[in-house]
Amino acid sequence: MYTLAVCAEMVFRDLPIEERAGRIHEAGFQVEIWDWTRHDLDALAKTPAEFSSMTGYIRGTLTDPDGAAELLSTAEESIKAAEHLDCPRLNLHGTGLDGEGLPVVPVTGEATGEMWIIAHRTLTRLAELGESAGVTFTLENLNTAVDHPGVPFARAHDTFALVAAVDRPGLRMNLDLYHAQIGEGNLIELVRRAHGAGLIGEIQVADVPGRCEPGTGEINYPAVARALTDLGYDGTIALEAWPSGDSHTAMERFRAAFTL
Repeated sequence: MYTLAVCAEMVFRDLPIEERAGRIHEAGFQVEIWDWTRHDLDALAKTPAEFSSMTGYIRGTLTDPDGAAELLSTAEESIKAAEHLDCPRLNLHGTGLDGEGLPVVPVTGEATGEMWIIAHRTLTRLAELGESAGVTFTLENLNTAVDHPGVPFARAHDTFALVAAVDRPGLRMNLDLYHAQIGEGNLIELVRRAHGAGLIGEIQVADVPGRCEPGTGEINYPAVARALTDLGYDGTIALEAWPSGDSHTAMERFRAAFTL
């Protein structure tokens, strides 16, 4: 059976991050964080929380040599931070995101062939780093229509292709179904394809529109849960959503959607 986690960046936002982690743990979920450089890792390590994922780089991009070198360098720093929290997964994007979720190095139109080659080379090196350190890097799909315009390699189709091409255990997909619904749809078939290829490192969820908890929008998450159960998925499903009301209710709606 899969494990449920909650992103501490999006719930209990009036509390310090370590208190959010404690509340999430008390509710029976694992904890995800984003940019670890903004947090007191010692304080987080003292909580009883079990951390499932954190951002795996500080700066950089997959699209050019200088940005790739920076991404690799800061990924090494992130591995050390993950070891401090005993966190098994480090999350990646096609390029760094600013505080508004916009790409630091945007790409206009489709990624070029040269960009794909640089991305493949860089992700292969990241996979090697992850395997040496005992962590898994996950490449997350995003949407460019609403939240992250200009991000390269944004579609789940792109992240699938890159992870499959690297074909190493140190790199997997972070399959974000909120972003995939906006960008591609056909979620259950997408899950089946990625799971069948053995490429899923984690699944993230929120509803559409609004990016709130399951049950607030158009996605039939109980049907997704049944499909995942039928497939035998035993990884992590994480709520990365803004609560439509209070945080406790949002987490319970998430749990209900994925409890058969």
